[in-house]
Amino acid sequence: GLCRGFKNGVLTQNDYLNLVQCETLDDLKLHLQSTDYGNFLANESSLQVSVIDDKLREKLVTEFQHMRNHATGPLACFMDFITYGYMIDNIVLLITGTLHQRPISELVGKCHPLGSFEQMEAIHIASTPAELYNAVLVDTPLAPFFESCINEQDLDE
Repeated sequence: GLCRGFKNGVLTQNDYLNLVQCETLDDLKLHLQSTDYGNFLANESSLQVSVIDDKLREKLVTEFQHMRNHATGPLACFMDFITYGYMIDNIVLLITGTLHQRPISELVGKCHPLGSFEQMEAIHIASTPAELYNAVLVDTPLAPFFESCINEQDLDE
């Protein structure tokens, strides 16, 4: 039932055709208000593409997490696999950023929310690639996929 409800909220081909014809971001906002997206931009005074992108991503993540929290069995497993790609992207971002001496706090803000995992919050204590390897790759849901193909010494390269 939950899937059907979310499916009914997906934009139709007519919605997309109307969105393509919008000339300003305010037109886009006005059209989206007539769909299931409703007033998700209501509190935004100055519309920018980045604001719309952030709000749409926030809505996607909220709905995905709601579905995942109610999923069981094969659906729960499938939804977990969907998040793994984002987790891998986030880990690559964190490792390359650490190798280039970028502050972890700056990097965590650039990570995709669907790829967030519990250990990311403790990442700020890792200051070297080896510490990052132990904090992230060893203790995440991705560990079984990486343990046979990467080790701490590989991160120095």
